[in-house]
Amino acid sequence: MKRINEYKKIFNVEQDLDLKHLKTTYRNLVKEWHPDKFQDGDEMAIEAELKSRQIIEAYHFLVSIAPETRDANFDEYTNILSQTGIADYRHKGLLLEIVFLDGSVYEYFGVPKNVFTKFDNSDQQMRFAKRNIFHSYIYRKSKSNLQVA
Repeated sequence: MKRINEYKKIFNVEQDLDLKHLKTTYRNLVKEWHPDKFQDGDEMAIEAELKSRQIIEAYHFLVSIAPETRDANFDEYTNILSQTGIADYRHKGLLLEIVFLDGSVYEYFGVPKNVFTKFDNSDQQMRFAKRNIFHSYIYRKSKSNLQVA
């Protein structure tokens, strides 16, 4: 959640993510902070390089969790949830990363330790996740087609 809030702050987004607004803001920020605007050796050139990378990373991240993106990928997501199982998972802070048997990897943001503990101790993890995680937290597809051993 901290990363989401930081990225929203860069793009001056309060609540709802609108792809059109994100794209416009992204273009304006990139124009403002593009490293080619500054001469080599200039202190601002180094800052612009870091800032432009941060802007690009924030844009791609926010687009991946935007409602329009989730709606466009909803059929694929529900297909994964109904036809495959959980291969692996990791929890760090408030981030739960789940690897499905088909190799898809999804990140769920804001999952507290107590929910993760219940998920981890559950005899039927997929059932628990369907009821308590998959549609309850902000999520995004982070990687795809990982090789599952």
